[in-house]
Amino acid sequence: MEWQPDEQGLQQVLQLLKDSQSPNTVTQRAVQQKLEQLNQFPDFNNYLIFVLTRLKTEDEPTRSLSGLILKNNVKAHYQNFPSTVADFIKQECLNNIGDPSPLIRATIGILITTIASKGELQTWPELLPQLCNLLNSEDYNTCEGSFGALQKICEDSSELLDSDALNRPLNIMIPKFLQFFKHCSPKIRSHAIACVNQFIIGRAQALMDNIDTFIESLFALAADEDSEVRKNVCRALVMLLEVRIDRLIPHMHSIIQYMLQRTQDPDENVALEACEFWLTLAEQPICKEVLSGHLVQLIPILVNGMKYSEIDIILLKGDVEEDEAVPDSDQDIKPRFHKSRTVTLQHEGGEGEEGEDIDDEDDDDDDDTLSDWNLRKCSAAALDVLANVFRDELLPHLLPLLKGLLFHPDWVIKESGILVLGAIAEGCMQGMVPYLPELIPHLIQCLCDKKALVRSIACWTLSRYAHWVVSQPPDSYLKPLMTELLKRILDGNKRVQEAACSAFATLEEEACTELVPYLSFILDTLVFAFGKYQHKNLLILYDAIGTLADSVGHHLNQPEYIQKLMPPLIAKWNELKDEDKDLFPLLECLSSVATALQSGFLPYCEPVYQRCVTLVQKTLAQAMMYNQHPDQYEAPDKDFMIVALDLLSGLAEGLGGHVEQLVARSNIMTLLFQCMQDTMPEVRQSSFALLGDLTKACFLHVKPCIAEFMPILGLNLNPEFISVCNNATWAIGEISMQMGAEMQPYVSMALPSLVEIINRPNTPKTLLENTAITIGRLGYVCPQEVAPQLQQFIRPWCTSLRNIRDNEEKDSAFRGICVMIGVNPAGVVQDFIFFCDAVASWVNPKDDLRDMFYKILHGFKEQVGEENWQQFSEQFPPLLKERLSACYGV
Repeated sequence: MEWQPDEQGLQQVLQLLKDSQSPNTVTQRAVQQKLEQLNQFPDFNNYLIFVLTRLKTEDEPTRSLSGLILKNNVKAHYQNFPSTVADFIKQECLNNIGDPSPLIRATIGILITTIASKGELQTWPELLPQLCNLLNSEDYNTCEGSFGALQKICEDSSELLDSDALNRPLNIMIPKFLQFFKHCSPKIRSHAIACVNQFIIGRAQALMDNIDTFIESLFALAADEDSEVRKNVCRALVMLLEVRIDRLIPHMHSIIQYMLQRTQDPDENVALEACEFWLTLAEQPICKEVLSGHLVQLIPILVNGMKYSEIDIILLKGDVEEDEAVPDSDQDIKPRFHKSRTVTLQHEGGEGEEGEDIDDEDDDDDDDTLSDWNLRKCSAAALDVLANVFRDELLPHLLPLLKGLLFHPDWVIKESGILVLGAIAEGCMQGMVPYLPELIPHLIQCLCDKKALVRSIACWTLSRYAHWVVSQPPDSYLKPLMTELLKRILDGNKRVQEAACSAFATLEEEACTELVPYLSFILDTLVFAFGKYQHKNLLILYDAIGTLADSVGHHLNQPEYIQKLMPPLIAKWNELKDEDKDLFPLLECLSSVATALQSGFLPYCEPVYQRCVTLVQKTLAQAMMYNQHPDQYEAPDKDFMIVALDLLSGLAEGLGGHVEQLVARSNIMTLLFQCMQDTMPEVRQSSFALLGDLTKACFLHVKPCIAEFMPILGLNLNPEFISVCNNATWAIGEISMQMGAEMQPYVSMALPSLVEIINRPNTPKTLLENTAITIGRLGYVCPQEVAPQLQQFIRPWCTSLRNIRDNEEKDSAFRGICVMIGVNPAGVVQDFIFFCDAVASWVNPKDDLRDMFYKILHGFKEQVGEENWQQFSEQFPPLLKERLSACYGV
């Protein structure tokens, strides 16, 4: 007997479906309760499928809704459906996949793929064969409905379909899909390509076996009149470029010609898919060779795509010039991510480098409030990566265009020209230099344009050339640029304020102490902005102030500057509650300010210190409650604790010995002991940074805890977590220098891991350097324990420290190596040339360290005898030979 609904039950379900379409929240709540009650009845789901597939008298939205509620039930508790119910639902889906309504067909398709992804592809063996069979139906609706369902299954279960679990159905499905590329209906052609596209990136074997047929079929559809088909063809070619470029190379010339056309497609969605092709091609080694002949066509197309579309301008309120008084809505504000503290060293030729493990943020997103990817962004990104591939060879195709754009009377075109100039800044910098003396003043003028969108893009583009601006005499460009940018920070338009603040932060990073003469003027502007900005831009303003402090350092420590800057910051600090996420950027900013002001921060340090300790304590307490009763408490947001630990590090670093009284009056060491054992790596990372800073600032409070702390530090020397390992390593080095010979019982907890890390291939540079420093420091205080291992680490030790600037850390590490060579001279013999090279990397070592080097070099020379030394030093590169003979007379 087939299941039949009970009339009264059916009316109840229909009433529920009607109610659930009501906007009233009270009704909505009642609907939720009713749903939960009805879910107790096993055949409630039969009613839902019945309304979807059989009740043709009802309106389509109601029937579709019934199917979507059923889909949610399948998602939540399909495993509890009685088998009779499950079978009825499956049967109804397959019997009605050809419903005349596109909405109902699509809903049934969603339902099928939801059941299939619940592990049912294995237990519903007739599903795929039946859907593939239905593709042959003469009835368009049945064919389209089945294809729609298959496309969803291919999207959701592509890996499973290409596995042995199902006996490799793709061997039948892919050739079948390929036949439909020639179907008379565009909708069906489009489904067919979309289905096959799901298997390109995973390199499904069945597709690889038919790859040439697939590519020929794609070429046959190149000029299809349907835009959805063209979009799927472009998408396929972009993916094939990544995984099977070998099959495309013979046709590359015509593919490029085709993509040039499609990038100008009247349908923006097609143009966007095609534009991705250039982004992907730029990453391929053959890019230069296959594309150079086409640049003359491609460049104007990309440049043309960089104009704002009419719809962009409407969405961006491009005609609204002043909106600074309009409050921000919460969704305007993107979540921010706090970058935890990582300890790095200073390098030759520049400030501390970005470590490889610490991601560089991408700054290429000029209009990120339209955060959906569009043709303008894709074209700009493509031009940027191509500029990095072709470098100055791009310019002959660009410069003639640029002139016309940058001085164009139509602001939309002028704006796109400024974006072009910014996009090529990184790749074509060398070739642009001769034009910059003329272009930079023009861009500075554009900062005063009457259109806000022109002013904001000019900020971004100028920031991309900040490095060059700073390299010129300051009066030529830096001063006029800074003057205008500061005016833009006080612009009446919020987007311009944001762009100016970000650009100014970039300029600060490049200019560093060049900004010192203008500090008073800069601070007046930034402080004035405090009273003017809405919520979102305030967060960017904190960043600009923090970056300023990082850039000018102790020059900020002047009473008049402190008087300007601190009152508004402290006022904000007092205004924010402990639960407010706006504390993150403010704490980061204060951390930079405290480090820069040093003793100048003393009057403000007590409340700031106390609050940080409270934030850590609150978060730890909440985490404990949550771990004990996860059903009753919420998990804490540990970012509060991480940012607080980092600000405490900033205080310890800035205040040095002055932090001692604060530490004495708090339970920070107990809290630190818990943080160092937290499950979240970023918490441990920041704890170890703070431990190192406290060790330097007030070791008397750290020393009683060493016996408990050292085993935890030893456990965290795990290079799987690079930044945690890096900071733990650095802290052990700082502790060694304070402990001296008393470090002896702890050497064995750290040394084996450190030696292993320094010998690991592919260890990031920052971690290698810190590891080498700490091994050297351990050897300095406990030579008897470390020296026997010398041979195990001396070579990588020397190579990792040769590029570090002369500084305290390098000094103590090299003293350690010299002391260890004294204990175990045999350990260095085989790798002595590396030691010579490392010694030569010093510019001016302290006198007593120079003596140590002198003794070791001459001792070795005497040991081997003049003749052997001559042979040995023949292997030296000329520069090394010169330095050693000039500095040490060997």
